[in-house]
Amino acid sequence: MNSTVVQNTTSFWEQGAFGQTLILGITIGEITKALLILIAGFIIARLVRRYLLNLSRSTKYVWIINEDTASTLHNLIVVITLVYAFDALGVTSFKIGGVNISNLLTAFLVFYFSYLLAKKSKDYMIMRSSTKNLPEVQVKAKLFYYTLVTLAFFIALNIAGFTGRLTTLLAAAGITGIVLGFASQTVVSNFISGIFMYFDKPLRIGDPVEVAGYSGIVHDIRILSTRIRTWDGLLVRIPNEKLFNSEIKNLQKYPARRVDIIVGIAYKEDAGKAIDVIKKTLDEMPYVLAEPEPLVFVDNLGDNSVNIAVRAWVPSEKWFDVRTQIVQRVKEALDREGIEIPFPQRVNWFAEPIRIKVEGEGES
Repeated sequence: MNSTVVQNTTSFWEQGAFGQTLILGITIGEITKALLILIAGFIIARLVRRYLLNLSRSTKYVWIINEDTASTLHNLIVVITLVYAFDALGVTSFKIGGVNISNLLTAFLVFYFSYLLAKKSKDYMIMRSSTKNLPEVQVKAKLFYYTLVTLAFFIALNIAGFTGRLTTLLAAAGITGIVLGFASQTVVSNFISGIFMYFDKPLRIGDPVEVAGYSGIVHDIRILSTRIRTWDGLLVRIPNEKLFNSEIKNLQKYPARRVDIIVGIAYKEDAGKAIDVIKKTLDEMPYVLAEPEPLVFVDNLGDNSVNIAVRAWVPSEKWFDVRTQIVQRVKEALDREGIEIPFPQRVNWFAEPIRIKVEGEGES
C-alpha cells in the first residue's frame, strides 16, 4: 500500500489567526512580524547608541568611537529595520535580476553608512591630531578609510546575494586591475611609496630638508606626493616614488647640529693665539653648546693661509643664524687682535727680466 506523506510547509506566521487577511492582502501574521521587527530594531539601535556614547567617554580611540559613530550606527540599524519590516509586509518582496529588493537596499545601506563612518572617522582623526604628528595621522587615517570602505563593499556584495557570483566578479576585477595597473603603475608606485614613507618617517611637515636636488621646508605630505617650499619661495611637488628612492637630508631631525667653518690666517701669524681667540669668541655665544665641546684646530696648510677648522654644536632650529654669527664674530675678533686673514695671492715668475720703459713728464 502506497502512502503519501504530506509535509506542512506553512510558516508559523501563516497559521491560525495569523493567516487572516486584514487589508490589501496583508495578513495579521505579517503585520505582527513587521511590528516585532520594528520594536526589536529600535531597541537594539538605542542600546547600541547608548553603549557607544558611554564608551566614548572612557576610550582612547575617540577618533572612531564618538557621538558621530553612535548616531551613524543608530541610523543604520533603524533604516535596515524599516527595510526588513516592509519586507515582512511583502512590500519589497519583488526581485531585480533575481535578487530580492530588500537585500539590495540593505547592501546599499550597509555600504553607504560604512562610507559615512569611515569618512567621519578619518576627518575626526586628522582634526584631533597635532601639527607635529599630522603627516603620520593623515596616512593612517587614509589607510583606515580605504580598508573600511573595501571591507564594506565585499560585505554589501554578500548581503545582496552575490556570493555565488563573487568568483566571477573577482576574476573580472583581477583582469581589469591588471589592465589598469599597466596604465596607472606610476600612481600605484607613488601610493605604495607613500605608505613606506609613513613607516620609515624620514621627514615631517616643517622640517628643513635637501632631497631630489631641492632644498627647503616640507610644506605638505600626501599619499601620492610631497610638497616642499624652497628657500626662495617656490613650491615643488615631488612624487613619493622619487622621494622614496632619493637620498634625503633632514636638516632638523635631531635637536643639535654641527657648524663647520674654515678660517684662514696668514703664515706669519701665531696659530695658537688665533685658536685661543676663536675659542673665547665661541664661549661668549649663548647658542653654542658646551657639550659636545667646540673644537678649534689647525686643519691644513693651504696655498695662501694656515687653515683653522672650527666645529661647534648648536640647536638645529638655530643653525643658520648661529653659523652666520660665528663667521661674523670670529672675523671681528681676529681683526681686533691684529691677526691677518689673507686673500689669495699669486707670484708670477718670468724666465727673462721684463724691461719697463718709464716716459718722462716733459716728453711730448
